[in-house]
This record gives sequence, structure tokens and C-alpha cells, in this order.
Amino acid sequence: MPRWRPSRRSTAAVASAATPTTSNDARSAPVNHLAGSASPYLLQHADNPVDWWPWGEAAFAEAAARDVPVFISIGYATCHWCHVMARESFVDPMVAAYLNENFVSIKVDREEHPDVDASYLTAAGAFTQNLGWPLSIFATPAGLTFFAGTYFPPRPANGMPEFLRVLGAVTDAWTQRRHEVDGQADAIGAALASASEAAGRSSPLLDTRRLDHAVRALAAGEDVEFGGFGAAPKFPVAPVLDFLLASGGEGSDLAARTLKGMGASPLRDSVEGGFFRYATRRDWTEPHYERMLYDNALLLGCYAEAWRQRPADRPWAALVADGIARFLSQVLQVAEGGFASAQDSESVIDGRRSEGGYYARDEEGRSHLEPPALDRKLLTGWNGLAIGALARAGFILDRVDWLQTAARAADRLLSTHRTSDGRLIRSSLDGRPSSAPATLEDYGMLAAGLLELAVAGGEARYATAARELVDACLVVGAKAGEASFAVPGGPDAALAARGLALAGDPSEGAYPSGMTAIAGAAERLYLLTGDASYRAAAEGTLARVAAAAEAQPIGFGGALALMRGLEDPVVQLVTVTPAARTGDLVAGTRLRDASVTTLVTDSQARAFAEAGFELFAGRTSRDGLPAAYLCSDFVCRLPVTDVDALAHPSL
Repeated sequence: MPRWRPSRRSTAAVASAATPTTSNDARSAPVNHLAGSASPYLLQHADNPVDWWPWGEAAFAEAAARDVPVFISIGYATCHWCHVMARESFVDPMVAAYLNENFVSIKVDREEHPDVDASYLTAAGAFTQNLGWPLSIFATPAGLTFFAGTYFPPRPANGMPEFLRVLGAVTDAWTQRRHEVDGQADAIGAALASASEAAGRSSPLLDTRRLDHAVRALAAGEDVEFGGFGAAPKFPVAPVLDFLLASGGEGSDLAARTLKGMGASPLRDSVEGGFFRYATRRDWTEPHYERMLYDNALLLGCYAEAWRQRPADRPWAALVADGIARFLSQVLQVAEGGFASAQDSESVIDGRRSEGGYYARDEEGRSHLEPPALDRKLLTGWNGLAIGALARAGFILDRVDWLQTAARAADRLLSTHRTSDGRLIRSSLDGRPSSAPATLEDYGMLAAGLLELAVAGGEARYATAARELVDACLVVGAKAGEASFAVPGGPDAALAARGLALAGDPSEGAYPSGMTAIAGAAERLYLLTGDASYRAAAEGTLARVAAAAEAQPIGFGGALALMRGLEDPVVQLVTVTPAARTGDLVAGTRLRDASVTTLVTDSQARAFAEAGFELFAGRTSRDGLPAAYLCSDFVCRLPVTDVDALAHPSL
């Protein structure tokens, strides 16, 4: 977006204003509105003396009625610095009293409301390049940002002013220089609208030459000593690794070096198998110890694919994949199926909170400690990532137990996260649904996960459910052949009412955007059905991010991986068995390069074909033996029944 900077005068005011004091008539009986929330993060703040409101129209109406600014604090349950700011400020009676008197304060779980987070994160970029959480936004009652920051300490530190001083400066600006505040807010709002409009412009998809150039650009940023990209802090950037693996050759080698380095580093918990969110040093040491569902799901897929491409050269990849799957099933999986969003970085050891102390113990030492808490909310989209990764990795590495874990999670999501009219809910906590609306990432990630489960496990019902989700988002344009995607029910109502809803947030980093996720699911449906409208919609969606992906490949790995798939020839491999899924041909199927690879029984193939998945029409086993059908754009060669024929270069 165009970068608008706050005036020097407003910045100086934050730095120099005197620490405020509260008046004698401050509101003495604050009412915290977070009790009963379905967000663990909001529940962590339900007993604060701050008069917190959840995200929604009621909070903005209250601010307008009182004519006070809105303080929006955005974070998540396993965020270490969110915990720190809460302990330092939000439980402090003086800070709470000042906030209650002079602001309406809103608490937002960024995982529950990713679109709200994305909008305000974009606005905050006008004030700081060091974006992160907790995100601290100061806005008008109309929701427009006029100042922003991240963590503010209780006392000045490292060039950051203390939180109460910031609050005093904001109050002073609001009451004494209102015209300047309104001008800043309007400028930020205009910049957001301009950025959202620009995001809707299309450019040609990247061809093979430009995709190869993106690989070389990423290689130029490789840390050749420790793997990964750039200096500290180091993130896994799993979507980028996925793109590099999909590129083969030098790209695959680059991804493998990074994956091998991370797998042998302190970024990975060698006891329980999961990866931490990031490392604070370039050699992957001193991790930030929270463990996220999305990181581990995506990395499971990367390690499984790295092994599939070169199993003899990369035995370590299978070992790391096994550890990740074990972490997902034994630590993050909840009792009823599905996966918790994350595990905290902090635990209580000897009566004191410790960041990372639990993970410093060996298995025996941990057995005597209470493990770090889970953020137990089930996010639809992130569960979709885990379902897809477990299904794909289970297929490649022949782990039926992983497929069963994926199916159990899928059944839980389909039974509890769909409303009676077929729409999704964003999240739930212990069976209690959140009021947060589902986003495009929920539809896209769950649909993609269900399709992976369908082709890996042979169950057509999962593919049918995925098609319903994609169809619910598919918007046919006024011109013939035009199509795009939009979330059913539209964007978040409070954002949309204030003109703050982004026109599809294309940004990617730790995991693919909603736009990429739904486009990927649609492309997968094309490969199974032959319906070209799905592919056209995927191409049209990616055209909106092609220019940005080419300019900044490190931030658009998911989109680049999908563009690579769209550019490559369509190869489909269907193996049909009489019943048992065994034998050399079946094993060879798992390692074959193809756009889509599936293994089904005769009865399963019929079920797919009857449900409208054209790829399976007429596919049967032969003479009691498994038969492999290798197809190019749905045109299939004669089936083969032995592994040597499958491996022949002419096929």
C-alpha cells in the first residue's frame, strides 16, 4: 500500500507527553464484556480491570456515544509478548482506570478475526516497520486508525515510550488537536482503500521462465551456512519451501538444504517432534517457543514431499515427518477430533512462569511437569491444512494411521463447523461456536484438505463436501468465462460498514492466503472433474497477485507454488485395486511425479465417477490385479499392471 507517515508533530507528542493521571471521577465500576467468549485469548483477559469489549458494532457505538477514541488491542493466546503486556499493563489498576475513562477498549483474537487483523496491520504499517503482536491500534469511533504501535513497555525501553505516556499523548491529540487526528485517520483510510483497489488489478500469470527467475531470486537470499533465507529472526516460510520443492532441480535442492538444517536444529523439539514458530538467531537457535498448528501442518507436507522426490538421498525427511505427525496427533489433537490452534511458549515451573523451560527438559524431565497450555479453539482453515498434510504424507509414506487421524478431524469439522445452510463457522471452543464469520481461508483450506483426504484415502464423500465449499464461494462474472471467489455472506460486517474490508488479503508468509487456498482447491477440483470453470477461476484469482509475487517471492510462496502447478503439464495417475491396497505397483504409484495421484478400489472408483468426478469414469482393476492409468489432461493411456511398466520413461 502507499506508505503514509504520521506528522512529525504527532510522533513527537507520543514521545514527549507527560505521563497522565486519572481524574477523580473516573468510571469506578468497569464492566468487562469478554466472559463467555469462544476465544481462549479473550478469556485470558476476561478478569482484567480494563473494560474490554469484543470486536463488533456495540463497541464502536459506545465510543461514538461517549465521543472517545477506540483502543484496539490485537493478539493471540500463545503470544509471548501479548502475555508480557497483559501482565505489565492490562492488570494494572492505574492503566485500566485511564483506559476506561478515556477510551473504549476492544480485544481482538487475530486468529478468530484474521480479516480484522489484516486490515489494521496494513494501517499500522504507516507508523512502524516492526509489525507484530500485540498490535496496538488507536482509532476514531468510525474505526479509522490515527496512531499505531505494537508492544509498549511500562517504562521507557529501547527507544519505546511507556504505555501510559502513549495513552496520554493520544488523549491530548484527541482533545486538543482533533482536526489533525481526523486528517490522519482520513489519510490512512484513503490509503487502505487505494491499496484494496490496486489489489484487484490483474496481470499475466508467471510463465516457466519467470518462475525460474523467482527460484534464483530466492537462492540469492539463501543463508548458505545455516540454511533458510536472510538473517535473524529466521522463520520456516513453509509456503516458499513448497514452491521450491514444486520447482524441482535447484529449487528442490535449496528447499532440502533448509529443511535438513531446520530439522537438525533447536527450532525443532526433538522430544515431541513439533517445530517452534521461529528462531531469534540465524543459526536456528534460541527459538520463540510457541508451536503453531499451521507451521507444523505445512512443514509435514514439505518433509513428506522432499522424501518422495529422492527417498534414497533424504532419509532424514521421513524421520522429521514422523515426528511432526506424532506432535499433531499426540499433542495438538483434541479428544473429539480436530486440532488445537497452538501450544503456548510459557509454562509454570517451580511456581514461576518460564518461556521455553519445559522444552529444555528431556522426555523424563517433562513427565514431571505440566506442559504448556494449548489454545484449544478449532480453526476451520488451519484444521484443513492439517487434514491435507496428514492425508498427503500418510499416502506418500504409507501411514494408514495418519490417514485415519486426518479423517477423524475432517468428520469433526464437517459435523460441527457447518451450519444448516452449508456455511462454515470460523472457530469453536470445546464445542461452542464463535460468532466470528468464516473467511475465504476457511473455505479454501478445508476444501483443499478434504480433497487431499479424498484422493489419498479413496472416499468420494470428502471430495463432494469440498466441491460444495468451493461452489459456495464461486462467483460467476458478467462476461462469459469470468469467475472469481468471495466468502459466502460477505466480509466482516463491522469492517465492511467502515470501508475497512480488504478486497481479499493477498499477503502470504507463514501460510497461504485465503485467495491462494481457494484457488488451489479449485484447481484440484479441475484435475478431478475436468470442469474448466474451476481452473479459470483459479487463474483469474492468481492474476491479482502475480505482479506482487514476482516482485517479492519470499512473501508469496503459496501463490508461486500454485502458478507452477498451473504452468506444468497436467499429469493424472489413477491406480485401481480389486480390494487390498498392496503390491509393488501400489508402492510405485506413491513415488510417481504427477499433478494428482490417487489410489482407489473398484468400488471407490465407481463412487467417485457417480459423484461427477470424471477422472475416475471407466477406471477399473484388470484381471484381479491393480491397474494404473496414466493420463494427460484426462486422456489416459492403456492401463498397466506392473511397476516396471509404470516406471518406463515413455509413460
